[in-house]
Amino acid sequence: MSGEKIYNTMKSVGTGNLIMGILFIVAGVTGGIIMIVSGGNLLKKKSEILF
Repeated sequence: MSGEKIYNTMKSVGTGNLIMGILFIVAGVTGGIIMIVSGGNLLKKKSEILF
């Protein structure tokens, strides 16, 4: 393999890793916000839920 092919392969892998990292961060933040909102709703309705 020539140096250019190796460079292009590393460039595409690096770009893919960067995109995947950003997607995982967005998914984590979104999941965290959803869990906080759900927990807040449970706390608000605590008196209705207790047995």
